[in-house]
Amino acid sequence: MTRPAPIGRRWMTLFTLAWLVIWMAQLTPLQLLLPLQLDEQTSDDGDRWIYSIVVSGLILGIGGLVAVVAGPLAGAASDRTDGSSFPAWLGARRRPWALGGSWGMAVFLVLTGLAHEAWLVAICWIGVSASVAIASAAFTAMIPDQLPPDQRGAASASIGSSQALGIVLGVGVIVMLGLDVLPGYLVLATLVAVVGTWASLGLPDPAVPQSVRAARSEDRPWASLRDRDFCWMLGGRLVGNIGNALGTSLLLFFLLYGLTQEKADAENNLLILIVVYTIFVVGSSIVFGVISDRRGHRRTLTAVAACIQACAGVVIVAHTTFTATLIAAALMGIGYGAFMTTGLAFATDLLPHEEDHGRDLGIVNVSAALGQLLGPMLGAGLVAAVGGFWLVFVTGSVLSVAGGLMTLRAKEKFAGDATRETPVQPIA
Repeated sequence: MTRPAPIGRRWMTLFTLAWLVIWMAQLTPLQLLLPLQLDEQTSDDGDRWIYSIVVSGLILGIGGLVAVVAGPLAGAASDRTDGSSFPAWLGARRRPWALGGSWGMAVFLVLTGLAHEAWLVAICWIGVSASVAIASAAFTAMIPDQLPPDQRGAASASIGSSQALGIVLGVGVIVMLGLDVLPGYLVLATLVAVVGTWASLGLPDPAVPQSVRAARSEDRPWASLRDRDFCWMLGGRLVGNIGNALGTSLLLFFLLYGLTQEKADAENNLLILIVVYTIFVVGSSIVFGVISDRRGHRRTLTAVAACIQACAGVVIVAHTTFTATLIAAALMGIGYGAFMTTGLAFATDLLPHEEDHGRDLGIVNVSAALGQLLGPMLGAGLVAAVGGFWLVFVTGSVLSVAGGLMTLRAKEKFAGDATRETPVQPIA
């Protein structure tokens, strides 16, 4: 397989911006807008707050199940898209799907904001989740398409750090400007449409190599799922993300009903927690991404990161205070930033078939997104079962450790500087 040329700063900047708006579109509603919207529609002024959490969890879980289907299908479709008859500006195979996913997110975010009943919110959120999966599959496939192995850790770090930064920017803009639910959705939709289009058109989308076209003739549906190492990596990524979602996705409800804070205080403290979390996610993503590119051993780094993430839940259960929650946010940020960065780089190393990068990375994306969307549904059930939040954090810690152990079952293909070669002309 031909080694891709190194990429430059412009490529990395556009790639990071694309992921920034993707995460804003998915996680800002999950953390703030959907809980507020559904709490207003279903909680009867707080008298039925557990019911409101259950409804929120179900809606997010349904969206996750839709993403499970949409991501791999969109990735497979982009693998087999022939752009030879397209206008030059539309690219070859990834750009049409990146554009379609970005515009789909914008449209369905607006519709979600306009929905006035919980069932309408569910339908519109399904559209958002599917669009996120489509755009994610297209952008992630650009990593193995266009980057050599010793730059994939940096690209993965940009995804992980932009995830945390996206939450801060999304929640921060809405809280600091005092926006209601609908204006919040409109701001997100505008950002996704503008930045998503700019990044999609600005990133290169080269023609499909002849070797890949020839390999397409072989019919191997879901062949990657018969690869042992790839499956262990997927399982670890899914379980680790469920553990993370249990520790983060119900934070607003935890502040309101676990720490009994007033609504205004809870919203402000949520922003503080997200800022702390973000600082450590960004720092951890960059540090661990560089280490994984220079040293390798991505499997081990991913497992260690999962164990660090597990410590966050232990801290909250041991001391259920806002101060302890701040400490837990820092630990969660360190662990999750490293887990997502080194885990994604590890996933690109394990891709079995060059001609199926889009499909297989669609599955990788779905394993992470599904964990983030199933976590709230599981968490809602755990809250309903015990009437509180302690079991949510304990389960999150257990699942984080389990995700790290599952990752260790996969074998590494690159164990250090084995990927280093004489560089060719870099891509801008």
